[in-house]
Amino acid sequence: MTEQTTFSIKTTTRVLPRLHPAPLASRRFVLATDLDGTFLGGTFGDRQSLYRWIESSRETIGLVFVTGRDPAFIRDLCFSAKVPWPDFVIGDVGTTIAEITPAGEIAPIRALEAQITRAWNDSGAMVREMLADEPGLRLQPTGFRHRVSYDMDPQAIRPSARAKVEGLGLEVLVSDDRYFDVLPPGVSKGPSLRRLIDHLGLADERVLAAGDTLNDLSMLTLGLPAVAVGGSEVALLDRVAQLPHVHAAAGVGAAGIQEAIAAFDLH
Repeated sequence: MTEQTTFSIKTTTRVLPRLHPAPLASRRFVLATDLDGTFLGGTFGDRQSLYRWIESSRETIGLVFVTGRDPAFIRDLCFSAKVPWPDFVIGDVGTTIAEITPAGEIAPIRALEAQITRAWNDSGAMVREMLADEPGLRLQPTGFRHRVSYDMDPQAIRPSARAKVEGLGLEVLVSDDRYFDVLPPGVSKGPSLRRLIDHLGLADERVLAAGDTLNDLSMLTLGLPAVAVGGSEVALLDRVAQLPHVHAAAGVGAAGIQEAIAAFDLH
């Protein structure tokens, strides 16, 4: 999905990443976080507190964005200096797995995306054609590589939309009762985060997964320490309520992340 936010990124500033040379596997703690409603959520003061703490401790803290946003949005957001640059990006609801270059490019890691590319099999044009006349779906304008995404009217959409997608061997992810994402089979935020964790040799118990909607469910259920931040989608909270490794935070957005870091004693 292309998540929506009121977080402004309009600026004349262009700040390049200051990448710390220490590999993530050697750092004490890694935050793997959704953006909208999570890392970008909460009060200005709470966000600044979290961001400054991360930036002052990059030798011991790793940062991975796990988001529905596309690389162009993430690059512009980070160039604006309003958030720290991540070390890695899992974007496009898990269909992009990328690293950050010194020039501020979000460069796909081909070895980690190979299975995603095969599973998608250039299905975008077929999906768009098949769903063109389905009521309740409005195609999002971004040209994604391995997904097709729609804004959804839950009152107008018909079961036939999902049936058509599944008939192609693809998967539908509905979140926040307003986003309809068509994804390669077996691909979402959680599996892609797992692939990156294994690739980097990270210890599961030192990674915190943070989110707030159903499209974060697959990473919150990986078994890592996890947090559903305050203000999360009720459907997400219902699904994780009985999971002992998931902290349901009172703090909204950035405050909820900080609350979970303390609760799990991660740093």
